[in-house]
This record gives sequence, C-alpha cells and structure tokens, in this order.
Amino acid sequence: MNEDVLKLENQICFPLYAASRLIIKRYQPLLQELEVTYPQYLVLLLLWEKDGQKVTDLGECLLLETSTLTPLLKRLEQKGYIKRERSEQDERQVIISLTDTGKSAKQKALPIPHKLFQSIQQGQLDQEDLHNLKTILQAFIHFNRA
Repeated sequence: MNEDVLKLENQICFPLYAASRLIIKRYQPLLQELEVTYPQYLVLLLLWEKDGQKVTDLGECLLLETSTLTPLLKRLEQKGYIKRERSEQDERQVIISLTDTGKSAKQKALPIPHKLFQSIQQGQLDQEDLHNLKTILQAFIHFNRA
C-alpha cells in the first residue's frame, strides 16, 4: 500500500477536526453575553426547541456520553439557566428544564446565528456553500452514528 495514505493532507479527519475547532472559536465571542460555552449553548438550543428533556435524550442528540453531559448540565444549573429533576415516572431518569432565566436567554441568543454567518461570509463562503456543507455533514453523522 502506498504510504501517501498517511499524509495529513490525505486525511478526511483533519479538515473536519480543524473546521470544528475554527467554528467553535468563532462562536466564543458571540456566546460571551450569555456566559456559556459552546457545548452549553448546544444544550440550550435543544431545550429552546423542546423544554423538559431527559439527560439521555440530550446526550443522544449531541452525541455525548452522560458522564460528559452531567458536569456541563451542573454548570448550566449553577448559572441559573436550567433545573434538573428526577422523573416522576422513572426515578433513574433526570429531566432537564429551562428556568425563566434560561427561557429569556433565547432572546439574547437570537442574533448569534446571523452574526456567525456574517463572520463566515468574510471567508468567501456563501449561504449555498454553507447549506451544502451542512447537508453533507448531517448525512455523514446520520449514517455513522454508533
């Protein structure tokens, strides 16, 4: 087998990794007003879509293990954005719900996607490019979930 397969430039993993790091870096200043990290923002996005979700469901959507998600949720709770409660139907399940502070943070977050898009546009990508990229990545994630 040709050793060129081991060159970094021939790996699909590196552009995905680098792009992920760069996009998260662009989010950081936009999330400062909310005082949340990017993973915390993702949790809030899911809860703004549908409040009162199980920790396991959030983890499944975000592809995160419960052991990774739990400390993140504790910090969001300390900031007053969410509350964690045991399910009445199954005490093993923890339900995550938005507090009033968490619900009102949605208004502060509304400009974030537009500001991010403007930031990316400066890099010569247009809306169609980003849509196509998102579609490809969603398909990749969908077919490679384990």
